[in-house]
Amino acid sequence: MDPRDILELVARSSASGATARAARHGSGTGGAGGGGAAGVGAAGVGVGDHGEDEGLVHVAHLPARLPDLVDVPNLGEVVTSRLGLLGIERLYRHQAEAIEHVRAGRHTIIATGTASGKSLAYQLPVMDMLVADPTATALYLSPTKALARDQLRAIRDFRIPQVRAAVVDGDTPTTERDAIRRTANWVLTNPDLLHHSLLHRLRWVVVDEAHTSRGVFGSHVALVLRRLRRLLERYDADPVFVLASATVGNPAEHAGRLVGADVTEVVRDGSGRGPLDLGLWQPPFDDPARGIRRSLLAEVGDLLASFVAAGTQTLVFTGSRKAAEVIASNARSRIADDLADGISAYRAGYLPSERTALEEGLRDGSVRGLVATSALELGIDVAGLDAVVLAGYPGTISSMWQRLGRAGRGDDAAVGVLVASDNPMDQYLVHHPDDLLTRPAEDAIIDPTNPYLVAPHLRCAAHEAPLEADEAVRWFGADASAVLDEEVDAGRLRERAGRFHWVGRRGPAGDVNLRSIGGGEVRIIDAVTGAMIGTVDSARARTQVHEGAVYLHQGVTHEIGALDLERGLAVAEVRDLHHTTRPRSDTDVEIVDDIEVVPLGSAVRLSLHRVAVTNQVTGYDVLRLGSTEVVTTVPLDLPPLHLDTVAVLYTVTEEALDAAGLAPARWPGSLHAAEHAAIGMLPLIAMCDRWDIGGLSTARHPDTMLPSVFIYDGHQGGAGLAERSFQRFGEHTAMTRAVVAECRCHDGCPSCVQSPKCGNGNDPLDKAGAVVVLDILLDALDRHA
Repeated sequence: MDPRDILELVARSSASGATARAARHGSGTGGAGGGGAAGVGAAGVGVGDHGEDEGLVHVAHLPARLPDLVDVPNLGEVVTSRLGLLGIERLYRHQAEAIEHVRAGRHTIIATGTASGKSLAYQLPVMDMLVADPTATALYLSPTKALARDQLRAIRDFRIPQVRAAVVDGDTPTTERDAIRRTANWVLTNPDLLHHSLLHRLRWVVVDEAHTSRGVFGSHVALVLRRLRRLLERYDADPVFVLASATVGNPAEHAGRLVGADVTEVVRDGSGRGPLDLGLWQPPFDDPARGIRRSLLAEVGDLLASFVAAGTQTLVFTGSRKAAEVIASNARSRIADDLADGISAYRAGYLPSERTALEEGLRDGSVRGLVATSALELGIDVAGLDAVVLAGYPGTISSMWQRLGRAGRGDDAAVGVLVASDNPMDQYLVHHPDDLLTRPAEDAIIDPTNPYLVAPHLRCAAHEAPLEADEAVRWFGADASAVLDEEVDAGRLRERAGRFHWVGRRGPAGDVNLRSIGGGEVRIIDAVTGAMIGTVDSARARTQVHEGAVYLHQGVTHEIGALDLERGLAVAEVRDLHHTTRPRSDTDVEIVDDIEVVPLGSAVRLSLHRVAVTNQVTGYDVLRLGSTEVVTTVPLDLPPLHLDTVAVLYTVTEEALDAAGLAPARWPGSLHAAEHAAIGMLPLIAMCDRWDIGGLSTARHPDTMLPSVFIYDGHQGGAGLAERSFQRFGEHTAMTRAVVAECRCHDGCPSCVQSPKCGNGNDPLDKAGAVVVLDILLDALDRHA
């Protein structure tokens, strides 16, 4: 059955109040079964009725797009002949445009959709120039090992003897690395390895999946690339940078900040695609009064079983390893045994041979249903599936379309389904389909001038080659000179004759984690075997691996027996527990400096500040498994965490709250609920996760003496997230108001104002009062416009 027919069948069932996710397509039974009673057919599944406010809430029909093809640019004979042997006679217009830019020596970013041939757009010009210049070399950087090896296979498929490509990553034996450096002219690696062993004499640098280089990681990558360019300049080399990315809101700006130079963008997608039907799915309420909906994992498992039962090859994307395993297990339990064997999970942690077998199974059709984490999204080039199901909004518009783009074979029709989680963003988007379908891609945000990031990279740069102050300012920003002086005062660098030198016996690169800002990592050790089972950065260790915390690793429940922050160790023991834990904390925010202030009339003031945040974990709640019931609260004595960062702040006068009908007793809960909802919605305008953001609300803050709400970056020095809220405050506030006001719960729920990271156990919260506060803000913004 055509996957769109399955979606239409689901739509009819949902509209009639029944949630039979699919008809029972039994072997030899002929046709569809109906009704809302649960039951399993010979080769299918039926699902019971859960109520009228469930299931498919919207279907968007996205028409096919014809390809925009052009002649192959004037490449050399070797590459042109290989293209012909591979059956490629014409290229998409964006591929040809990118090739011309690269051949002209322009730094270029290609930001087009999934399966649009971005790889070919940089492979062809680089291979062509490697053939023409036997002394040239190229570097390819990818965020994952699997993607680099997938690219290696694609390059070798051209069978061009002059192109000697090889992968160097953490799995490459040391003895082989020297040989690769001597013989290969196209080295494929990752930013982490480049950070530890910079390469010289390059003509081209390819940065793949550039949209993943954002936030703290992206800022680190930008600094690594500046170190690379600095060294290459010493050898009179000036490589051309070619970046490939999913669609982002600011491709040229983002690429320019990554590379530290002007970049030309290629964004008009000339590839073709078949029609896509996109369904938006809302799990039903299990407990309307408390706002508790049916499990996302159960709902998606049922959908996957339905599609597979109907002969539709389906890929499910989910956010965690455990969720991938649970959804696959749920789907297998809902379907006949002969079909269940074709359903599997795919995630990091599997053996390479296991992942390879699953990838081949997708290609040859033996795997009919696969539940994957982002390990597949960035791991290999897989497209041409019948259907893609998203278990929750993936966090960005870019990622959503990237994943949905895996569905569709050539001109054939395909289906995508977005199943909403209880995250406020999900709830907003499934009930605002026009906004979802027309919303531009978010901006990718990095800040390579963050002094907490610049300092360790200055140490690395001084180790790679003695560093002069004006050189540091040129490559690392205006504040680099002051940071150098601080490093000298701390004894980490030595100045001699105007040049700065590294003083350590071993290189500093090993102490820099590209995925965090300072503080190092805490290793989580198995109490019995002593083996390391995971890591967490020290800033989050207090809340995630404190003594008594329940810690999940690859579906196995552990209890943390001890946390030693000085040694960077947490000891975990496998336990069969019937509870989970939630940390409790106190947060204090002190305004250090004003960045920008915008009075919005007499009642509201909006501002951006440098702030000092102090977070003290005071204990943790023990919650009954599967509920929010607190069994007991356990005190903890942990050192506070201090954070110098940036915050957006708004204040509302007491008179304005009184005039809006809010009694003083309701102010704390109203401001608290508005703060939670705003944090939940900020990722819609900036590529980030809600865990990257913190907040504080108070009925009277000592620095303002007014009811105040702070939203701050959860990283030392800031990551540009609070600034983005400040710049787009009206849009951010309007979306926040919509998700709170339109949520159908009574008093607040995880879909609107409750937060999984609240240090006060989501108490107090006043949902109705939050709407009043947000209305005051929007009215002030309207008057100020």
